[in-house]
Amino acid sequence: MSDNDGKKTLGLGGSRPSNVKQSFSHGRTKNVVVETKRKRVVVPKPGAAKPAAGGKSGPVGGDPSKRPAGISDVELERRMKALAMAKAREAEEAAKREAEEKARAAERDARRAEIEAKEAEDRAREERAKAKAEEEERKKAEAAKAKAIADAPPAAAAVPGETEISRPTAAPRKTDRPAENRDNKTKAKPGRGNDGRRSGKLTVNDAMAGRDGGRQRSMAAMKRKQDRARAKAMGVSAEREKVFREVSLPEAITVSELANRMSERVADVVKALMTNGIMATQNQTIDADTAELIIEEFGHTVVRVSDADVEDVLTAIEDKAADLQPRPPIITIMGHVDHGKTSLLDAIRNAKVVAGEAGGITQHIGAYQVTTDSGAVLSFLDTPGHAAFTSMRSRGAQVTDIVVLVVAADDAVMPQTIEAINHAKAAKVPMIVAINKIDKPEANPDKVRTDLLQHEVIVEKMSGDVQDVEVSATTGQGLDELLEAIALQAEILELKANPDRAAEGAVIEAQLDIGRGPVATVLIQKGTLRQGDIFVVGEQYGKVRALINDKGERVEEAGPAVPVEVLGLNGTPEAGDVLNVVDTDAQAREIAEYREKAAKEKRAAAGAATTLEQLMANAKADENVSELPIVVKADVQGSAEAIVQAMEKIGNDEVRVRVLHSGVGAITETDIGLAEASGAPVFGFNVRANASARNTANQKGVEIRYYSVIYDLVDDVKAAASGLLSAEIREKFIGYAKIQEVFKVSNVGKVAGCLVTEGVARRSAGVRLLRDNVVIHEGTLKTLKRFKDEVAEVQSGQECGMAFENYEDIRPDDVIEIFEREEVERNL
Repeated sequence: MSDNDGKKTLGLGGSRPSNVKQSFSHGRTKNVVVETKRKRVVVPKPGAAKPAAGGKSGPVGGDPSKRPAGISDVELERRMKALAMAKAREAEEAAKREAEEKARAAERDARRAEIEAKEAEDRAREERAKAKAEEEERKKAEAAKAKAIADAPPAAAAVPGETEISRPTAAPRKTDRPAENRDNKTKAKPGRGNDGRRSGKLTVNDAMAGRDGGRQRSMAAMKRKQDRARAKAMGVSAEREKVFREVSLPEAITVSELANRMSERVADVVKALMTNGIMATQNQTIDADTAELIIEEFGHTVVRVSDADVEDVLTAIEDKAADLQPRPPIITIMGHVDHGKTSLLDAIRNAKVVAGEAGGITQHIGAYQVTTDSGAVLSFLDTPGHAAFTSMRSRGAQVTDIVVLVVAADDAVMPQTIEAINHAKAAKVPMIVAINKIDKPEANPDKVRTDLLQHEVIVEKMSGDVQDVEVSATTGQGLDELLEAIALQAEILELKANPDRAAEGAVIEAQLDIGRGPVATVLIQKGTLRQGDIFVVGEQYGKVRALINDKGERVEEAGPAVPVEVLGLNGTPEAGDVLNVVDTDAQAREIAEYREKAAKEKRAAAGAATTLEQLMANAKADENVSELPIVVKADVQGSAEAIVQAMEKIGNDEVRVRVLHSGVGAITETDIGLAEASGAPVFGFNVRANASARNTANQKGVEIRYYSVIYDLVDDVKAAASGLLSAEIREKFIGYAKIQEVFKVSNVGKVAGCLVTEGVARRSAGVRLLRDNVVIHEGTLKTLKRFKDEVAEVQSGQECGMAFENYEDIRPDDVIEIFEREEVERNL
């Protein structure tokens, strides 16, 4: 072992390293082989014979020089014992693992045997129950057959030319069928009864083994089979009796739908149409007259219906007096711009709505519910006061019970005040006059009362029947008296509604919210609207996904006179549409589609010319009228409608504003594309364009304008439309001259010697030649001379010489009228 001198030997610790190998064979110890990085060293165990000089092994302690350097006999023995213990532990762990595997396998076998035994027991139980049921069914069938044959008349048993029907013998028992199968050398399928149906339930093992046997026949199929067998045994024909139906027939129907309503085969209906000379497939539509012929040919009864019949489900149901319960009154605040309507309502509900309005002007209809100190619940509608919102105020008056007319004490009755009075009278609702701003020094409430007399509104202080209250939204003066007057008026009206019925309400406002989708503010008038209700509103329909009250809180239901925001519509409805709750989604969709189709046809009919004269008149009008196309997008439906109505009023016989598209929601790339194709600007009212729309507008040069106050938009559109008007040409008379004598000058022609009698004569001005106050010629001057000099103008009282351009028929005593033309811009 001298090779290993000066080199490290690999140490052996408590466990055997990977480079040490040891083997045990039948109790005899072999040498330990230690593999180092450079050498392979054989270390003999203590007590083993060390190698002799001739290659024989001898004891280790006899020659210490043959052992690795630095390892004594004791250390070597200790290490060899550690190796033996490690090997014993490994053998013990292997035996333990083998025992655990055997135990788990035994447990799995026992569980599998238990499951198989339970399944076998279930199958046996089901087979016994099935055999018992089949036995009872067989006995019942035999008894029925015997009774039917016994009750049959004797003559029916023998018919000339036919054999006599003998009494049937007892049917073979199903329990005998396995024997028949054995006789015929047939083998029953595993897991099935002999009638071809699988017996017992489908187990996991059967499914894995492919013994599922297919689907099991239903009880109805088994009953039909038994009825056919019974009828066949009795000799009775099995033809079914034809059922004649009442078939609802609309104005047009497809062939397949017609066959479905008659419960006939489509092939039979197509064959009947071909017999009548009509070649039609199942997907083609036929008219009502043709369908009626086919229905009568099949023996059914025709019931003609109209497309409008889909709305019959919305027929108003009269509520019984016993079902009616008191409801809160609906109060509409109306009046002129800046008379303090919203501020008054803020003072009542202790809110600050006016702070969020653009320019302090209400742009939308707001619906709020207020609980007074006395506990009375009041529903308020706040309508805008500007003239453009006439239709919105009109809808507010249609759903209201009481109108509160707000008039400023420091002002007078204004145009919108008169309009509000007319709406209240048209709606036939009681009115309460609130004289606001009573705290101002210049307030004169008596003048307001006197002005109201001119419009047939007589207040109580003027011996009338209309309540009037002096209030101040700033100081709170008179608010309690106003609420008391409203409560008194509501008590006189005895307002009641039935909450236990399908809901019905009016859309006060509608908008397209980015996060929530189409949202409609609905004032419930009858019934109770609940979350999950299916409804139809105008041309839209939906299912109530959420209800949000005026405070922004989610509620589960909303009763009569309660304003709520409704989420779950498929589109944005028109403000003023009526919401009705229906039973099914199919009804709602059908009604909405019918309304949409009817509205489209109405619009098409309104825009179509019916005669040649109308076509020519429209074409001529379009040639003479200049159009300003615009695209309008607003935040809510009511504002969009009001803007469109205001645009329709702008224009005259020469120019008009045409709204290409109006909608609710942000300005999109589609709007920019439409505006770019038509050369129109885009107006956004309380909305903005998204990023892609802004980029597209910059690329295509489309102008986008944003507004928050409606009459700023109206003024700008008026100014733009005025630019399309042709300038007005005005004539300004600047002088008159009388011809004294006519001279003929060579190279010039006839020249009139004139005296300027009035004003001034200018060479650049236009002239007319008057003879006996009749215009003979109109043109321009070729020359204007003072003595021999050419001059620009000649003052009154001076003489001059004038010559006309391309005209020489001038005479003494003719009068020359001198005038100038100027262009004046026109405004709408």
